Amino acid sequence: MRKLSGPLKTFIAVWSAAIAGFYLYTAVFGIMQPRIQRGVHMLFLMPMAFILFPATKKSPVDRPTFMDCALALVSLVPALYVMLLNEPLNMRMVMVSSVSTVEVVLGALNIILVIEAIRRVVVPAMAVLVGAFFAYTYIAPLLSGIFYSRPLRFARLVEMNFLTTDVGIYGSITGITATFVAIFVIFGSFMEGTKTGAFFTNFACKAAGRGPGGPAKIAVVSSGLFGSISGVASANVYATGTFTIPLMKRLGYRPQFAGAVEAAASTGGLIMPPIMGAGAFVMAEMTGIPYGTIALGAAIAAVLYYVSIAFRVHFIALKENLKPMDDSEMLSWKQIIKDSYLLIPMVILIAFLIIGYSPFGACTFSIAATFLLSFLRKETRLTPKKLFKIFETSGYNCIMLGVTCAGAGMVVSIVTYTGLALGIATAISSFSGGFLLPALILVMITSLILGMGLPCTPAYIIAATIGAPAMYALGIDPLPAHLFVFYFAILAEITPPVCIASYCGAAIAGSKPMATGWEATLLGIMGYVIPFVFVYNQALLMQGPALAVVATALLMLVVAIMTSSSISGFMFKRLHMITRFLMGGGVVALIMLSANEKLLALSGPAMIVIAASGFALIVFFIRNYRVSKAFVAMHAA
Repeated sequence: MRKLSGPLKTFIAVWSAAIAGFYLYTAVFGIMQPRIQRGVHMLFLMPMAFILFPATKKSPVDRPTFMDCALALVSLVPALYVMLLNEPLNMRMVMVSSVSTVEVVLGALNIILVIEAIRRVVVPAMAVLVGAFFAYTYIAPLLSGIFYSRPLRFARLVEMNFLTTDVGIYGSITGITATFVAIFVIFGSFMEGTKTGAFFTNFACKAAGRGPGGPAKIAVVSSGLFGSISGVASANVYATGTFTIPLMKRLGYRPQFAGAVEAAASTGGLIMPPIMGAGAFVMAEMTGIPYGTIALGAAIAAVLYYVSIAFRVHFIALKENLKPMDDSEMLSWKQIIKDSYLLIPMVILIAFLIIGYSPFGACTFSIAATFLLSFLRKETRLTPKKLFKIFETSGYNCIMLGVTCAGAGMVVSIVTYTGLALGIATAISSFSGGFLLPALILVMITSLILGMGLPCTPAYIIAATIGAPAMYALGIDPLPAHLFVFYFAILAEITPPVCIASYCGAAIAGSKPMATGWEATLLGIMGYVIPFVFVYNQALLMQGPALAVVATALLMLVVAIMTSSSISGFMFKRLHMITRFLMGGGVVALIMLSANEKLLALSGPAMIVIAASGFALIVFFIRNYRVSKAFVAMHAA
């Protein structure tokens, strides 16, 4: 992003703060009509995409060019048109009423500008992806079979992406971004402005810093806490990784491993309730499933993901005899407890959601609580200057989400009107031979590809548009179907070859990006396993008998620990290669048992599994405690 100066910097700062103020205003006093709310949203964000983001690497980094200013001004016109003609547009019949020449010109211009904004702000790959879907509308009539679609006139193509409010640039996805997602971006900025992110890191330091793998565990804990509210994995890596990665390197971790730990932990924050990077609220809007059901269902899986990473870094620390943190580098428990009031807004958010408030209302109350609590300490007090900075930062943070979700809306529009989603669902069913596992693997690959290089929300939206119908065709319920594609759309952040979070971690660590990506993939391996298990056994999503839920959770906890041990080559001592292979075979067997919903739903087998898993875990933690105690004593000496 450009670093502006002078009057233009001031103007853009005020412009950015104004859109954040608009989001907060509508959260308090009520959302406007769809075209008005979404039109204002795009009216403010689109020009900033051209002013703040250079067109090429050779473009000036301290000022916009004449062309940038021209594009910024032109981008105002389509949004103004849909706002000013809101009433006449509400009265027209979609795909029936005629489209005027002015609407065709403005719509085509809006589509081109959104794609160009995506190319600048996100990655060229997403711009190419959106362009490919538009190209499909012209190629489809030439195809046969499931990918055939009847010819679509250019005017109608423009209409469904410009004039409708269900899909397209001003469709429901942009509506979600202009309301739910935007208010949570503001909440995240308020949390950062009051040093809550620093509290997460300080708490993680004190909780895990003195144990084996302390610095890496700090990254796991702090990134998980911060990542849930940040919504963008790469931003999370830079927010917490600038502290944790150098610390890991200084205490003995390989640069590649340090960058990978931060990337995997930061990405995991997007699957961690209660906020899940706003993904839970988007999923609730798209599926009609209550937010509480989604957040509760995702809880066990998210904990297992982080348990796996934590034990991986724990075993590596013991295996390579790495130093823990020094006490002088950590705050006291007294100070941590004193600062814990910073978590009150999070508690308010969860409490209001539980008692039935909408995410919009709950988040608004949490922002108000954050503002009031900031006055308890001088260093966190939100003065007018700090408050303006928070609003300015919130506006900047919405640019990427705004343009990418507008692009995702166009993809959804094309997929919906051409029937491409049904075609892909049919193709997956055909290629898999009607068997569930091969079909899930195909959906996984599709979701990983569609999620590459994209932020959390648009990655999930596009993957769900394509993958969810295929899952429904296989007879899978909406919750596991959407969580399945959600997981893999998010894990694209650490999956090579386009693994943005891993690239960010590698940049801080000074390691090779691709090697860091593969390391992060190994660290997050439970994230690739868990979705398959909860599709077969919804007890992992807290659906079904209580005994089955407990049995599945305990089994998967054993799987998480054994997987980390097998990959690391250490448990209570270094493991021989044969032992590691045998342990890997045991992991596969336990995963298959965990996926057996019918068996674990029976009280007898479930009780046996609970007893066996509980005994194994108790023995493991006792022996692990002795090894860890000896490790700390050795370094203390």
